[in-house]
Amino acid sequence: MVRIKPIMLGAAAALLPSTLALPRHNIENINIRRGPDGVGSNVDRAQAVIEAFRFSWEGYYKYAFPHDELHPVTNTFSDSRNAWGASAVDALSTALIMGQRDIVNQIISYVPTINFTTTATEVSLFETTIRYLGGLVSGYDFLSGPLAHLADDKKNVDALLTQAQNLANTLSYAFDTPTGIPHNTLFLSTRSTDTDPNGLATTGTLVMEWTRLADLTGNKTYADLVQKAESYLLTPKPASNEPFPGLVGTNISPETGLFLDASGGWTGGTDSFYEYLIKMYIYSPAQFAQYRDRWILAADSTIQYLTSHPVTRPDLTFVAMYRNTTLRLVSQHLACFDGGNFILGGQVLGNQSYIDYGLELVEGCRQTYQATATGIGPEIFAWDEAEVPDDQGSFFNRSGFYITNPTYDLRPEVLESYYYAYRATGDIKYKDWAWEAFVHINETARVGSGFSSVDDVNVVGGSGHGDFMESFWFAEVLKYAYLIQTAGDEEWQVDGKGDGWVFNTEAHPFRVRSS
Repeated sequence: MVRIKPIMLGAAAALLPSTLALPRHNIENINIRRGPDGVGSNVDRAQAVIEAFRFSWEGYYKYAFPHDELHPVTNTFSDSRNAWGASAVDALSTALIMGQRDIVNQIISYVPTINFTTTATEVSLFETTIRYLGGLVSGYDFLSGPLAHLADDKKNVDALLTQAQNLANTLSYAFDTPTGIPHNTLFLSTRSTDTDPNGLATTGTLVMEWTRLADLTGNKTYADLVQKAESYLLTPKPASNEPFPGLVGTNISPETGLFLDASGGWTGGTDSFYEYLIKMYIYSPAQFAQYRDRWILAADSTIQYLTSHPVTRPDLTFVAMYRNTTLRLVSQHLACFDGGNFILGGQVLGNQSYIDYGLELVEGCRQTYQATATGIGPEIFAWDEAEVPDDQGSFFNRSGFYITNPTYDLRPEVLESYYYAYRATGDIKYKDWAWEAFVHINETARVGSGFSSVDDVNVVGGSGHGDFMESFWFAEVLKYAYLIQTAGDEEWQVDGKGDGWVFNTEAHPFRVRSS
């Protein structure tokens, strides 16, 4: 889930007619208490999330579509993700799951018009894969399967797969290196790339999307490209760049295939490599047993070597970062997916110790929300008692961490882990925690015609907003907030027990191969 703040490009208003005008609901008051059955009104909560989705879509469609992102404060737009309509493609799988037929058809009617060979921006192979390729493939899986009734024109469904192929074909030259490890930054107009090393996550978070495309199209080349690149991560060299078994460095040379450092963790830049190891095993256990084994190795080392308890709150569990074998007592909102990943892995492997550890991590990330003035967790936090800022001493003593970057950039990871915790345990508290988080986000990040980043989560009201609605707001935050509140018997709901679907790191669900 590498997230690098995109460069803002030209802004202008795309004033298109909107048919989605909805009143803003006072969702803060919807079903805070549970009903007499102990379950609570799932319908009320789910409908509140749908309202937030439709409100966000209305603002985007009116002021930004078909550009990449809405600027909700100024009602303008930007094209930081290749100018191909990132928010629309990222929103598709969520609109499908929510049954929003009108929005589904607005998106799939647009997709055939995208020219994936032309862009004025540099292209991130990683971000383009998880958002665009993932969104198209997931949309096709749904609309050629259980949600086919939501498409008004089957030709638009077929176009999802055709356009996914067109996109992959455009990107494929990135893998033309001495090792097959791709470069991440592409310049399509000259069919060139950067010359920088690639990263662990940006290399290791392509395999699910391209493998699924290969299976859907019958073109094995798509899978061969990404699996060859992944092979260098599964058998890392040199040995010195694997400071703990299964835990590796961050940067890799596309020319030699060698790791260039021994720093890492479960944070941005490395995170989704570990996430995909167990998810690829779910996708096809027979083919990806080696991925499972590497996940187990990394999970065991994480528990043994990276587990950390703040001195002021030893009841909390965090995962430290590392530089060689030296721990760094710092983490990120991005890393809070780790609890959910451990829970999912424990469910799949029938290992309760992984589930229990994952639940501990969920509790730790829950605290980063509970402790702040807005009820939302910060972008970066730490718990090194030797580095506590002078003005956060009492906060550290009370909360077990201190804040080093106070922003909230519409991140989904805490909600994501609540989702997996609820699916594994059935404990209603995780639904309540997710609702509580959603209420606080709605209260603080909702601004103008959509939602935007918050400047300081530890100031009541957030101390101001950015002017940028991330496409993953549609794909991830609203999807997890919705899924955890719904009835739970839909086939795409996952719990690690013979699942027919697996979610990519952008929360786009794919059918597993056996399905």
